[in-house]
Amino acid sequence: MRTFFPSESCKESQENALNPQSWLQVERGKLSKLSPCSSSSIESLIKVPEPPVLPFFRPVDYVEVLAQIHEELESCAAQERANLYLLQFQVFRGLGEVKLMGRSLRSAWQKSSTVHEKLVFRAWLKYEKKGEELLSDLLATCGKCEEEIGPIDVVSQLHADSSLKFNEHALMNADCNLKNVIFKIGDEKIFCDRKKISGLSAPFQAMLNGCFSESLCENIDFSENNISPLGFKAISEFSVTGSLIEVSPNVLLEILLFANKFCCERLKDECDRKLASLVSSLEDAVELMEFALEEKSPILAASCLQVFLQELPACLNDDRVVEIFSHADKQKRMIMVGAASFSLYCLLSEVSMNLDPQSNKTACLLERLVESAETNRQKMLAFHQLGCVRLLRKEYDEAEHLFEAALGAGHIYSVSGLARLGYIRGHRLWAYDKLSSVVSSINPLGWMYQERSLYCEGNKKYEDLDKATELDPTLTYPYMYRAASLMRRENVKAALAEINRILGFKLALECLELRFCFYLGLEDYGAALSDVQAILTLSPDYRMFEGRVAAYQLRTLVREHVGNWTTADCWMQLYERWSSVDDIGSLSVIYQMLESDAPKGVLYFRQSLLLLRLNCPEATMQSLQLARLHASTEHERLVYEGWILYDTGHCEEGLLKAEESIKINRSFEAFFLKAYALADSSQDPSCSVTVVSLLDDALKCPSDRLRKGQALNNLGSVYVDRGKLDLAADCYINALKIRHTRAHQGLARVHFLRNDKAAAYEEMTKLIEKAQNNASAYEKRSEYCDRELAKADLEIVTKLDPLRVYPYKYRAAVLMDNQKEKEAIVELSRAIAFKANFHLLHLRAAFYEHIGDVMGALRDCRAALSVDPTHQEMLEFHSRVSSHEP
Repeated sequence: MRTFFPSESCKESQENALNPQSWLQVERGKLSKLSPCSSSSIESLIKVPEPPVLPFFRPVDYVEVLAQIHEELESCAAQERANLYLLQFQVFRGLGEVKLMGRSLRSAWQKSSTVHEKLVFRAWLKYEKKGEELLSDLLATCGKCEEEIGPIDVVSQLHADSSLKFNEHALMNADCNLKNVIFKIGDEKIFCDRKKISGLSAPFQAMLNGCFSESLCENIDFSENNISPLGFKAISEFSVTGSLIEVSPNVLLEILLFANKFCCERLKDECDRKLASLVSSLEDAVELMEFALEEKSPILAASCLQVFLQELPACLNDDRVVEIFSHADKQKRMIMVGAASFSLYCLLSEVSMNLDPQSNKTACLLERLVESAETNRQKMLAFHQLGCVRLLRKEYDEAEHLFEAALGAGHIYSVSGLARLGYIRGHRLWAYDKLSSVVSSINPLGWMYQERSLYCEGNKKYEDLDKATELDPTLTYPYMYRAASLMRRENVKAALAEINRILGFKLALECLELRFCFYLGLEDYGAALSDVQAILTLSPDYRMFEGRVAAYQLRTLVREHVGNWTTADCWMQLYERWSSVDDIGSLSVIYQMLESDAPKGVLYFRQSLLLLRLNCPEATMQSLQLARLHASTEHERLVYEGWILYDTGHCEEGLLKAEESIKINRSFEAFFLKAYALADSSQDPSCSVTVVSLLDDALKCPSDRLRKGQALNNLGSVYVDRGKLDLAADCYINALKIRHTRAHQGLARVHFLRNDKAAAYEEMTKLIEKAQNNASAYEKRSEYCDRELAKADLEIVTKLDPLRVYPYKYRAAVLMDNQKEKEAIVELSRAIAFKANFHLLHLRAAFYEHIGDVMGALRDCRAALSVDPTHQEMLEFHSRVSSHEP
């Protein structure tokens, strides 16, 4: 979910909070001093909003659910697969696994068994990939097309129902004395073949050949049947040829109404298809959709639906479109989207929630989602999402009913919504007890303790927050609350250490905002400026102080209290922060440099490198696109295009762009890109010789020390792989001379390969001392010491970055070596609880197999294959374990 879902109880409890607008109104350059010792001034700045009740599907045991989905996918009918992949998508969304969400959506599209499903999932993929049009264009310049997700030919793919085949053979052999019949419409007469017209439908057969008086008439007055002479001529022609001649859209609409009235199913189908092929704009679709629904014309309705979905999210700002979607009953939904109603409203409600979660249209679309839900899992999601929206809209009775329904269906996470409602109504103890009953009845998760902490005070609150962090260290609220509490008690060092804990591994905007407030209260305007500039890099439109103040306004005011840096100062600061592996600080410096007259292409490119390191893929791509846009030369633009292609997995195309750039100008970045892309795209070990040559060529070209340090480091890695340790050591030492701090890790590897473990350990210690973000350094150092020291280092790694997988695997392996199988499984389960990682699941499956727990092994196998369905070793493992299934 892209939008922030604010906490309703939080909003109500902070109505009397200080309005930061009063601070913003202070005359520029005369900002009132905030005493670091003034608790009231600190209190006015540091407001920690309560965590929102998220509108996500969050099962208590996501591994079990993923395993069930995988098992069902193995045996289900083809028409059920897309919905199962949609459910898988919802599980991954609740876990925050963006890449896995995208893969599940693509699988849903690929496995769609109906045109309607293809329409929905094609639109969803397009919506999720907004802003990636450039990638398709770049691939096209390389002679390659991305997997096509173009418009669907609804007319040809929606086949006529078999029930449309009227028994013409019986009609042709029916007895009739009059061969022709004349239909009079106004003053015009249309001559028709009686048998052919009779063949249009059973009503015509009965009228013209049955016991009605018309069967004996040669002339029949049809003036009162709302059909024009032109329309009936087309109908007569259709009865003979089986196809409609070219007629205007208005006449087609007339014929369709007539076909419905007289049950001419083949005529209706042909008319339906003709009209569907004419829908090309949103206006067409709006005009024709209601007609299609009233006249039960599925092909026309699907064609209109495709146009609506192509225009997401903009079309949901059109009240006419929203009216169609939000007031469609079950019958109309069946005409419009067939059996894919739940998928459609899942998409529409997500888009609407991203636009405005509290709007009437969001509530209406979610009501349709609830009506479309058929399975228990679908009902869990639909009830919970609508409950979240009702909570935001302060419709508390309706929200309570929905959360109870979701909880009754088995969605335990919905208890958080019920607890919030109890708290809002003044039943704090009831809310606490409600969460306590959940905690005591099942294997608890971090969010349960976090939620319960909202309803208690003192030591109980801190105990719950600590337990929440222990079970799920990715939850931001506990860190923020503890940090704010420490700051209020004027324990500045501890407060900053606490908020820095999570910022060390999770770049959360709300945490950066809180740290900004700390620095503001402490009058450390330089640090405050650094954080607000990092925020603006990630989200230029970000609003602070509960959304009341634009971040760029705060940045303008804080900037007045920080000395101006020259271009030289900026470069010095960038070197300093880059060398100390202060990625957030480096981002801030680059943001400031972008205001100068310095070439912007290279700065945006530097920015993209930092964002990539900080695991911000969307922001990385945006920065690369800006680098391309601001490239000062053709060869520079080609390099940035190459990196865009490389970073999206198109190595060979990235290589082509590098080669094009080199033909124009031999530059450092072009050779560097070519070396990178070649190393990744070639399976030939001998290509390392070419990579060395390319990096040598890069180092001969003009560049700054930041990039040359990276090139030397990469060159050292290639030499290590080739066994040329002396040359590798020279590269790393030269990189360290120009302050490329990460080269310590490469040099440590050289020492280790020379059987000097102590020197390797010492080298990594130097990196730990220099780097601000040093979790990876501790992890690497653990490889160069004995088991006890390694365990100590890896415990530090888990504290610094609990998302790193290796420490859990190492500790679990040690426990297995010591025949402590249960403890080993518990160690892996710690991380699996909050991180859907293939390798952790794979290892735990192996442990379960080792102790003879076939069902546990099979469950983890299936969940792992949900994460990586093509992993050959896991497929073989799964086959082996399945053969032992009871």
